[in-house]
Amino acid sequence: MAWALKLPLADEVIESGLVQDFDASLSGIGQELGAGAYSMSDVLALPIFKQEESNLPPESDNKILPFQYVLCAATSPAVKLHDETLTYLNQGQSYEIRMLDNRKMGELPEINGKMVKSIIRVVFHDRRLQYTEHQQLEGWRWNRPGDRILDLDIPMSVGVVDPRANPTQLNTVEFLWDPSKRTSVFIQVHCISTEFTMRKHGGEKGVPFRIQIDTFKENEAGEYTEHLHSASCQIKVFKPKGADRKQKTDREKMEKRAPQEKEKYQPSYETTILTECSPWPEITYVNNSPSPGFNSTHNSFPVNEGNGSPTHQPEPVAQLADNLLPTATPQEAQQWLHRNRFSPFCRLFTNFSGADLLKLTREDVIQICGPADGIRLFNALKGRVVRPRLTIYVCQESQQAREQHQKHENGDGSSNTFFVYHAIYLEELTAVELTEKLAQLFSISPRQISQIFKQGPTGIHVLVSDEMIQNFQDEMCFVLDTMKAETNDGYHIILK
Repeated sequence: MAWALKLPLADEVIESGLVQDFDASLSGIGQELGAGAYSMSDVLALPIFKQEESNLPPESDNKILPFQYVLCAATSPAVKLHDETLTYLNQGQSYEIRMLDNRKMGELPEINGKMVKSIIRVVFHDRRLQYTEHQQLEGWRWNRPGDRILDLDIPMSVGVVDPRANPTQLNTVEFLWDPSKRTSVFIQVHCISTEFTMRKHGGEKGVPFRIQIDTFKENEAGEYTEHLHSASCQIKVFKPKGADRKQKTDREKMEKRAPQEKEKYQPSYETTILTECSPWPEITYVNNSPSPGFNSTHNSFPVNEGNGSPTHQPEPVAQLADNLLPTATPQEAQQWLHRNRFSPFCRLFTNFSGADLLKLTREDVIQICGPADGIRLFNALKGRVVRPRLTIYVCQESQQAREQHQKHENGDGSSNTFFVYHAIYLEELTAVELTEKLAQLFSISPRQISQIFKQGPTGIHVLVSDEMIQNFQDEMCFVLDTMKAETNDGYHIILK
């Protein structure tokens, strides 16, 4: 329905005042009034009404979210209305994220008085980079050895319990917190947006990242696997002080724009509210595998921290003999990848049989999996075993004496006696390790071996120490003699 304002000529002054008031209140309607007529649909389509409408939850989604996360960094003023906010961060600077309990009375009573677990990730915003995220992160790790993409500033954080940063997941941190208590976590992002641009000639635009937080509650087994809430925001990371300069540049550009153009852009807010989103896809792997990758779970941390499931921990002994056979089916190949901690690549090799994987060259595997995991996968496919640091051969003297005595009884005085030696492989090169290996050889407890001596010049007995073992030549041969200890029921072993 259209309607018009028609005023007498004598009231031109009043008309002018009304137009100005209308213009100020309805952001631009005054210009439409000058034309004489306008429709109500045009008024409702104005940005001021759209902005108010966008802040209201849809009728089908008017629920209050259980948690709210607020990043204490200003949003950019150069973002158009209805677009997602963009926040600039400085590399390595600590930024606060406030973890707020937003539950209504009686909502989620099962977490009252209990901890929840939140996982914070820095991930790519662009879908193209998301598909190659693992390769991108491995390339970054290769160029920045020892560095992390995301860190927690623990001294500045408040209410954070049991913070963890998995060495294999550079872009992920996790911690426990009590929703009923004040909680603020300070994060540091160490990568910059231009490190992941395709061409680096200077002056290129950096790629946007996302900060995503996924929160879980405990299940009946005491594991934090039940998803409660996820939210994220868009960021760009600059070199130190670069974010401040970029924010200032955007503000100055907006000040130079015409008023009609300014209306098309969002104002800059002092803080950034993370908006609800879908859970991070990799959380479907939670507690299914101890492998490094994007799934940040307790299982991916050492067992001595008390959160991993022993049934899912890899067995080092089994890995040595767990070679992939060419006859393995695609299902068996998937199981082999899981057992050998290559779970993040299972989807890439879904239809690969054992023969298909074994045909891959070293360059193929590195291109698919990145340098670090690619080399590890290639060595595992080829069944390469790490060579021990030291190998020695030992033979029991009693066995030698029996065989020599038998030779003499048979009238055979030749020296071509066949002796059986056993190989002992040492990695730590310590006396304790040698004691354990000799105890295994004799099928006795290591406690029964009191001392180990090496026969020196003129038959003297020299106590074997760590330093002596470290100076053994590789593949030395020893004849073992045993002697009863005087003080206990143990034995002394002499290396001759």
